[in-house]
Amino acid sequence: MSQTPRVIISAFGDEAAIHKTAWEQYSALSALGLEYYSLRFIDAGNGIKNVMQLTKTEISKLRHMEGDFALNVASIGSPLGKVKLLDQEDGTKNRYVPFKKYLASEVSKACELAHAFETKLIRGFSFYHPKGSDPWQHLPQAADQLGEMAEMCHRSDLTLGVEIEANLVGQSGALMAELHRRVNHPAVVTIFDGGNIVSQGYSTLETYEQYLSMKPSIGWIHVKDYHNSNLKQRQTHVEEDMLKNFVPADQGDSGHEQIFKDFAAELPKLERRLRRRGIAGVFLDLEPHLKGGGQFGGFSGPDGMGVALKGLTRVLDYVGIEYHLKDFGDLCADRGF
Repeated sequence: MSQTPRVIISAFGDEAAIHKTAWEQYSALSALGLEYYSLRFIDAGNGIKNVMQLTKTEISKLRHMEGDFALNVASIGSPLGKVKLLDQEDGTKNRYVPFKKYLASEVSKACELAHAFETKLIRGFSFYHPKGSDPWQHLPQAADQLGEMAEMCHRSDLTLGVEIEANLVGQSGALMAELHRRVNHPAVVTIFDGGNIVSQGYSTLETYEQYLSMKPSIGWIHVKDYHNSNLKQRQTHVEEDMLKNFVPADQGDSGHEQIFKDFAAELPKLERRLRRRGIAGVFLDLEPHLKGGGQFGGFSGPDGMGVALKGLTRVLDYVGIEYHLKDFGDLCADRGF
């Protein structure tokens, strides 16, 4: 296997589509030269649904369309873990589900979807601690529950990626690193997201330090960035109206150039480790939110996704990380002459 640092660029399909229809998503991603996408919200003909709500008929339709557009699913972009740890009122609209019920229904469903779409990766989160409380106090329970989720994924030959995000137990690099240490399971990795850190009021240097804390546990990266000149201090709770200042990876405050320059040295080793688990490679998953973001998703439009892709490739070219976008050689191979 080549020691040249390389990645697979993928994207959240729903961000590239104005109406989130499957045809829009697949057309936009294919035109940009992508071969992988993460599945979150989609309209397969019966209205917009989260991936967790798709029926067998809709799944079958999407699988056929993926073949037509030569697209593969990088990860199931599920909202697993975006529920309360404790059944108590805290002024938020987050729901609580008893964990054993959650494991048997929603976690099991995500595993079924991963097999249906022939992907090895499921995106998840680290649970909502009560608003205003110290996330470190809730880390043991979050780690225990993530461990059970990881074991369910492992039994299905899948890998669970836990994304760093505001307002959850795993909201900082230190918390994510400690969660991963406590879970200590081969089927769990972390997902770094610089935009989700900077939007909490962290500086470029602090974001890099959090990346370093997470680096040993990172399985893949979500790519978005953030800049808000009015954000002057650390936010202990990030409200929805703060999630609208996202920018391309080459223009924000996350410091993607420094992060990817360091990450390049890790890529050959990480790729080998992921391949042993049946994963195609190291994904950089575009989730740009260039036209708006929120608790459960974001939007960039087909033009915004193109802008985000250009921003990412400029950074990758600068630091010397290889990637592949569809070219004429791929078309020749597809047409067979």
